[in-house]
Amino acid sequence: MALTRPTTKLTLDGARIILAAAEAKAAGIGVDMDIAIVDDAMHLLAFHRMDGAKLTSIDVAIGKAYTAAGTRLPTANYAESAKAGGPAFGINVSNAGKFMIVKGGLPIKLPTGETIGAVGCSSGSGEQDTEVSQAGIDALLAALASEQQTNG
Repeated sequence: MALTRPTTKLTLDGARIILAAAEAKAAGIGVDMDIAIVDDAMHLLAFHRMDGAKLTSIDVAIGKAYTAAGTRLPTANYAESAKAGGPAFGINVSNAGKFMIVKGGLPIKLPTGETIGAVGCSSGSGEQDTEVSQAGIDALLAALASEQQTNG
């Protein structure tokens, strides 16, 4: 086959749903976050830095989203294999240094398995960053399910 079929694309409205839910979750756990959302081609679609979020975490959040979208895997999957002597050692310096191997970046996967983008959060612990990213994704999937039922 010389061509691919059209793919589902994450819109700015979808990214806004993710941002709102992720910010609410971050506020709920008491950690101001940097929140980045990219599309399936790893291009930044939306970014939000909560007032107290770490300035040094801006690029980290964007890198987490970039990595999760590009690999279609959570960034945490690389922590072990990227250690010295591991099969992916050095991968964190690839892609102009944008490849992140720490927790907090998650791909946005539809129920069909298609990846439409990713969320990267940073400023908390790896677990907190992941929790906030997941809250954003969960809100988007719930909105999509509701939209499907309405248009059904």
